[in-house]
Amino acid sequence: MIHRIIEWSVRNRITVLILAAVLFGWGWYAVKTNPVDAIPDLSENQVIVFTEWMGRGPQLVEDQITYPLVTNLQGLPQIKYVRGSSMFGMSFIYVIFEDDTDVYWARERVLERLSTASRTLPEGVTPQLGPDGTGVGHILWYTLEAPGVDLGEQRALQDWYIKFALQNVKGVSEIASFGGFQKQYQVTADPNKLLYYGLSPADVIAAVRRNNNESGGRKFEMSDIGYIIKTTGYLGSITDMEQIAIKNVNGAPVRIADVATVQMTGEPRLGIFDQDGEGERVGGIVVMRYGENAAEVIERVKEQMKEVSRGLPANVKFDIVYDRGELIRESISSIKHTLIEEMIVVSLVVLVFLFHWRSALSILIQIPITLAASFILLNAFGISSNIMSLTGIALAIGVIVDNGIIMSENAYKHLSERYAQWQAEQKPNAS
Repeated sequence: MIHRIIEWSVRNRITVLILAAVLFGWGWYAVKTNPVDAIPDLSENQVIVFTEWMGRGPQLVEDQITYPLVTNLQGLPQIKYVRGSSMFGMSFIYVIFEDDTDVYWARERVLERLSTASRTLPEGVTPQLGPDGTGVGHILWYTLEAPGVDLGEQRALQDWYIKFALQNVKGVSEIASFGGFQKQYQVTADPNKLLYYGLSPADVIAAVRRNNNESGGRKFEMSDIGYIIKTTGYLGSITDMEQIAIKNVNGAPVRIADVATVQMTGEPRLGIFDQDGEGERVGGIVVMRYGENAAEVIERVKEQMKEVSRGLPANVKFDIVYDRGELIRESISSIKHTLIEEMIVVSLVVLVFLFHWRSALSILIQIPITLAASFILLNAFGISSNIMSLTGIALAIGVIVDNGIIMSENAYKHLSERYAQWQAEQKPNAS
């Protein structure tokens, strides 16, 4: 009978050890795959609809764009409410869905509704969906350190080279450019000359639009050789634009240069970006895609920046002004030190009060297993490793070992009482 009890006890211990090892391995895998971030994402599940109608006042934008879109977007499945905001030349609509709604499913529903709602908008106005990121998705800001380079050239470099290269990084939703001047051709018409030739600003606009295109012909075969006929009409310089003919007056063409001045200038700006009081800078904001691992995305962006730097001019380089990766590393390091300190303190307390190293060891084994198992639950509920979640784990270490201390102390007490009772029973027999 005693041998059976011992055999059953050994089997149970082996089973418990195997289950503990499996749980620890599963938890260790969860630790490696859990998204790491410094800031918990507490933002609402929303889809942003952005519409641009430049040159119009906020009230007109509200009446012609925001109100029609808000009324059409209401009634979508799993929607909570719709908020609208109008400003000069722009309209923002925030469609808030239920928390358990898949964000990409929600974007598809909004896009389907916009395909019909766009018919009620003014001509030439096209609503667009915002990036599939959240309010805490700005993980990295950078500027271009380019002494001696014009702000317009810097902005062109950012918009047409750097932005496209960094957007290909896995986990990046958008690269938002800021600062500098966006280059554009500007035609400044002289009202007196327009009146003299009997023209209107609409005639000038139509002439520029009509001459800035490319037409295709057909395939022409001659001597067993096929020729593709096409005309190239894209404007490539200020001179090309100045030579555009608007109308004929007594057989002589009236050109753009006869009634207006053409120049290369920057688009009107609503603000500037100044860094440390040293002057204007051009740069970009890296917006992380929803649900991605911030630490990994930042490292991938930095690696891509090294590749992009090879194609930049010799005097242009990146200057990272905000990097959440540093905050993530400092947060994780602080939590690790706290966990190690707490494990050491708990070990000393258990050893002092129980004064039994095997009991203390059985209690201390619970700490890494429980911590690893907690990350399994974090992954199951879609919670990232951030300051709040890791701090909660650190605070719970004392509670984690409480049950082990109580059970070990209780078992130790009962065993001591039985041992004392056994000794008392053995004394009469010995006498």
